[in-house]
Amino acid sequence: MTPEPIVPAEVDFSDPASPRSPRYDDRYHAAYGAFEQAAHVFMRGNDLPSRWQGREAFTILETGFGLGNNFLATWAAWRADERRSTRLRFISIEKHPLRAADLVRALAGSSEPGLAAQLCAAWPPLTPDQHLLSFEGGRVELLLVLGDATERLRQVVASVDAFYLDGFAPARNPEMWEPGIFKALSRLAAPGATAATWSAARAVRDGLRQAGFEWRADDGIGGKRHITLATFAPRATLRKPVGRTGDAAMRRVAIIGGGLAGAACADALAREGLHCTVFDRHAQPAAAASGNVAGLFHGVFHPEDGMHARAHRAAALAAAPVYARAIAAGIAGRCDGLVRLVPEHVDAAPLADALARSGLPPEYLRAWSAGQVQAAGGPGCAAWFYPGGGWISPAELVRWWLANPDVAWRGNAGVARLERRGDVWHLFDSAGAPLATADAVVFANAGDATTLWSRCTDAPGRALAAGADWMASLASTRGQVSIVASGTPGLRTPPRPIAGSGYVITLHDGSVLCGATTDADDPDADVRLSDHARNLRQLAAITGARLAAPAPEWAATADDDEHLAAALVARGQLHGRVGWRATAADRLPLIGAVPAMPREADAALPDQPRHWPRVPGLFVASGLGSRGLTWAPLAGRLVASWIADAPYPVPADVVDALDPARFCTRRVRASRRPG
Repeated sequence: MTPEPIVPAEVDFSDPASPRSPRYDDRYHAAYGAFEQAAHVFMRGNDLPSRWQGREAFTILETGFGLGNNFLATWAAWRADERRSTRLRFISIEKHPLRAADLVRALAGSSEPGLAAQLCAAWPPLTPDQHLLSFEGGRVELLLVLGDATERLRQVVASVDAFYLDGFAPARNPEMWEPGIFKALSRLAAPGATAATWSAARAVRDGLRQAGFEWRADDGIGGKRHITLATFAPRATLRKPVGRTGDAAMRRVAIIGGGLAGAACADALAREGLHCTVFDRHAQPAAAASGNVAGLFHGVFHPEDGMHARAHRAAALAAAPVYARAIAAGIAGRCDGLVRLVPEHVDAAPLADALARSGLPPEYLRAWSAGQVQAAGGPGCAAWFYPGGGWISPAELVRWWLANPDVAWRGNAGVARLERRGDVWHLFDSAGAPLATADAVVFANAGDATTLWSRCTDAPGRALAAGADWMASLASTRGQVSIVASGTPGLRTPPRPIAGSGYVITLHDGSVLCGATTDADDPDADVRLSDHARNLRQLAAITGARLAAPAPEWAATADDDEHLAAALVARGQLHGRVGWRATAADRLPLIGAVPAMPREADAALPDQPRHWPRVPGLFVASGLGSRGLTWAPLAGRLVASWIADAPYPVPADVVDALDPARFCTRRVRASRRPG
């Protein structure tokens, strides 16, 4: 599914007490008050707050976010309840969301001005994606799903306790009340789920009944005679796909790998209330590729907006607010934009045309002219500008994530083998000594992930996870970065990071990081002068820097760049670092539950990742490639959702595209092709 571009709402504010939608010729809320309607119809109608009391988490899904008043009223009630659930999760679908300025205007007189201000500050770019907004230190989450409700509800992965059915009136917006909507609700409903709506229309009640809900009429409010309440009571129990099932019994998680992926998973799981221990063969965190002093994060644009672009956009949208909070907490970095060069275009017009056709908003992506690029310290070519992109220190970020009190660090503890006994995983080192036990294990150890999970056995020694016949190993690519010291003659320092075939980042101390080289299957750990020379050429191409070293250290030869690098190294003005990136064959990460070793012939196996059987308690977050910073927050959140059975932060088709079982099902589909 390629979603349609988002068309923002137009709002008629002529009656401030009851804004209207000219598109649907209907009011956003009743004149007697949005919070009053939310309290009577939706909260009282779903027996809230009593139903969330004492719960670990409670999930609500709303059809029609509108002005956000139902969310704000529910959030306020949750805050005021001393017996509230530990976490409140609110999912809302909206085809025509408000622009940021209109949302501020609509909520200017809110009954909860503090909460309204937080919502407005967190308002995302209006892209056709799922946007996870976090409040109350992560204890309140709003998953804002932008797009057509019929299409987008099919893509939501969640277990919902209560439904707020709040689209415009059926006569004004029949698409929000058609049978496909109610069918989607039945797929998402948790046992005992309830629903409430202000509508008493026969079509609404029939739709609920046909979807397995038992409805009843209740007293209305504000002159409305009746509203409709419902309870989910299907004739048969609906079963989730086997590859999308969490387990509330998993409370202790072992994470293998202390870099970006492992730390992001640890932080996300700890926020779900799970206890995590991170194991790494190195003494300190971020000792491998995640130890670079700085790295980039930003999205991807393709005019056709295929899966690669959508998945990377989801990752970038998830990363931006996380890194803004980290930088505000003192982590080195900047999150005020990134320039991505398009050297084949001097004129930005083709970029602007493609962007206009895509419908993506300027808050996510802009086409920059050569003049704008040059003003930002780059070369004379067009570029993409990502306002939500930037740079951050991976090493500092990893330590920040691991500082969570529910996360323990175990350095000098390489895991060599895993064995499942009953419902518990036992971890062993290379000498066969036991390291720990856990309910679940996350492989976040880059290129070693698929190798290590092949050593996962049951007590009799039988392999449990899909092996090399089903899962190709992750490719390893060596990369070297170079750091040029502040004050080096000829150095230029662009204020924002600039990326092209290489990239340039000006660090807070005025030094410049440039790179990175790309060499497949290269195990050399030494910093090489030849790679410094390559990086310095990229630096010159991007910024026009012409570095120099005075005689006698400098000698003009046929290999000037390498001799310049040697001279700068000798003067202490240039140093570097080497790391390795792990990449899957299709250039997307492996994120999700580890696929089980098949026990049947190909003809009997499922051909969709979500139906592939899994090894209980094994998960992976690896293969992030050269975009580890962009991917890490989403990888952590998706793994946490998978384990804790929380709403998934991305649509189902994106989950399938990241699911490690995708390679297994591709083999199954290939085996069934004729010829």
